[in-house]
Amino acid sequence: MPRTSRYWFPRKRYGWGWGLPLRWQGWVTLLVYFAAIAFVVVEYPPATGKVRFVALVTLSTLVLIGICWLTGEPPRWSWGEHDDA
Repeated sequence: MPRTSRYWFPRKRYGWGWGLPLRWQGWVTLLVYFAAIAFVVVEYPPATGKVRFVALVTLSTLVLIGICWLTGEPPRWSWGEHDDA
């Protein structure tokens, strides 16, 4: 079984961060994030309050990053090699 099979989100091959989900839990997390952003856009459009809109989108994104941090492969800068050597 691959080493990353327990992670919801794999480390990116190039750069820093996470890629698309590996497990169904990651896909559900990503879909909930997109639904949250869609909700914010519909219910609190920027035209009715830019600060509130930016705050809600930022909060949603920080929650996603937190979930990726907790359930994803530990991030580090990568130049294409995908091993821990």
